[in-house]
This record gives sequence, structure tokens and C-alpha cells, in this order.
Amino acid sequence: MAALSSLLVVVSSACGPAVDLTKGLQVEVDKTGWYDAGIVNGQNKLVPLVSFHLRNVSGQRLPTLQVNALFRRVTEPDEWGSALVTAAGSSGLAPGATTEMLTVKSQLGYTGADPRQEMLKNSHFVDAKVELFAKYSSTQWVRIGVYPIARELITK
Repeated sequence: MAALSSLLVVVSSACGPAVDLTKGLQVEVDKTGWYDAGIVNGQNKLVPLVSFHLRNVSGQRLPTLQVNALFRRVTEPDEWGSALVTAAGSSGLAPGATTEMLTVKSQLGYTGADPRQEMLKNSHFVDAKVELFAKYSSTQWVRIGVYPIARELITK
């Protein structure tokens, strides 16, 4: 009987009120920029990258917290690349806790024969932004921020 009551306490605490992630998560961006993805088909490749932490500023644990990053050129509405990362596994992110550094980069970017720094100065270069979406447990995806990608080179 004691095991059953313990189980009920755990189940009822997991079913607390839903957390609005736009208010319950704080995004702390460490850096954005253009990652040197090496040489692809004989050309230099740069892809947009963002590194950040998430802080749980809600009063509840956020189990299975995931982040989806959608990269877009600033002049286009269509997605240019994406990356999905698990910010906190089944044990969740406790109230007041901060994730480790999360780094995501697009699989798509720019390629060219110019040196990497020169690629960033090219007149045809179009800046990018990243939209971060988060969800925990079985909740729906919610946009938690939009950040410009700095026009600077990031190497390994």
C-alpha cells in the first residue's frame, strides 16, 4: 500500500500545471557566428551556429526538454536548415538549474573558393538568424527566441 501511495504522489506531481516556456525558460546566448565546416567538394563551407544555455526560471522540473533551432536567411521566410538537441533528458531540468552549453549548427550554409574571412565580406552574402523553439515532455513546440547570426568566423 505504501508503494501505491508513493506512486500516486510521483504521478500527481508530474501532472502539475503546464509551464509557459516563453516565461519559464531564460535563453542565455553565448555566441553566434559562421562555423568553418571545412572543405566540401573542393570549396570552403561556412554554416550558421549558435551556442547557448537554458535556465529554468519556472517553479517546476521540465522533463525531456528539447530545443529545435531553425535557421533562416534574413531575406527569406523559408527554413534554411535546422538542428534538434535534447537540453535535459528524462530526469529533467530542475527549477533554477541551467543546462550545459548547447551548440547547434545548420547543415546548410555557404560554399565558395574565396578564403573564409572573404566569404563573410562578399557582396552576395546574406545574413541569417536562428529561431529557437522548445518543448518539454509531451507539450507543444513554443518559440523562445530569435537571434541574429553574427557575421564572424568561428573555428573549431
